[in-house]
Amino acid sequence: MGGYGSGRTGGRQKTDECIALDANLLQRRGWLRPGYGGPWRWRTVDGEQVGYINLVAETGRLILHYRVSQDGGDWLDVNEVVPVAWMPCRFGGSRPYFCCPGIVGGQPCRRRVGKIYAAGLYFLCRHCYNLAYASQSERRHDRLLRRASKHHAALGVKPGTSLPPKPKGMHWRTYKRHLAEIYAAESQAELAFLMSCSRWS
Repeated sequence: MGGYGSGRTGGRQKTDECIALDANLLQRRGWLRPGYGGPWRWRTVDGEQVGYINLVAETGRLILHYRVSQDGGDWLDVNEVVPVAWMPCRFGGSRPYFCCPGIVGGQPCRRRVGKIYAAGLYFLCRHCYNLAYASQSERRHDRLLRRASKHHAALGVKPGTSLPPKPKGMHWRTYKRHLAEIYAAESQAELAFLMSCSRWS
């Protein structure tokens, strides 16, 4: 770990291995509204706290207050200012983006991104930390099953369970699209798995 732009290693770290801040999630909770101040906690599935910071929202920026230990060393108090840009949506309203405060090669990054990651001392975009998405290292079979699982979740069921009738309030067209996506992804995943097995037989 280190300063801006640190964290570049030979084996690329994955985004899902890092604590992250999601601009859209913060906006939905009202935590980007100027004047907001409060804590943000990251927890594991079993409820264990793995991270904690304080947020202060001001017009056009989010201020982060937190402590971090580098490589098991002393704890450092960090105050980071992350600019926030609001971009108009196609059908009205606006969507927030973080403007990455990283410095790469002596130049400000300033990429507009939906998420910033704590892969080093600061919260920066995945480009500054050279992070890879988990899907980039997945086999085609796993990638297809993950796609199917998203559509299972949209229907309110877990992958591998029988598909439910149309959820109340969901349009028939939407329901049929989810079913078609599940069937297509699972069929392609099975074919990809069989082809990978044939290469090793």
